[in-house]
Amino acid sequence: MNGAPHNFELLEPPSPEALLPDPWVETWMIVAAAALLFGLLALVIFLRRKKSATADPMAIRQAAYSEAVAALEAIRSTGTREVAVQGSLIVRKYLSAAAGDPALFETHEEYISRHEALKNFTDEARTAAGTGFTRLATLKYAADVPDVAAAEVIAGSRALLETLHHGFRA
Repeated sequence: MNGAPHNFELLEPPSPEALLPDPWVETWMIVAAAALLFGLLALVIFLRRKKSATADPMAIRQAAYSEAVAALEAIRSTGTREVAVQGSLIVRKYLSAAAGDPALFETHEEYISRHEALKNFTDEARTAAGTGFTRLATLKYAADVPDVAAAEVIAGSRALLETLHHGFRA
């Protein structure tokens, strides 16, 4: 018995950790992921703080008014119906830009039935808008071409624009 041990000393078994494979996640990977996450978080916070300055509502109204006046003066059509369509579109664009009102995207019936229409305007301006848009709708959708001069329709659209421009509540 040459191979038999002469002393009966107990040996420790091999460690089970030695049987596990090496982990694929290393310490530097955890540090890099944390740094990337921190960088993205800092970027999001920075972009949220960097909101554009709120625009001056008076400047927006004035720019929309100037654009509407220029557009009304540029109308060269002599047809009553065409002028009424253009005038209505110009005033509705003004309302959309100056007051954030969705009148540009609504039919006349939808606009009239909306109770909160022009809530930031005086009662006089709201009444004038209802009357003015009703008149323009009558001219636009009449079965027969109305016997109204195009210059009169442009003047009515301009008066409606003036009333709306000066009809904002403070």
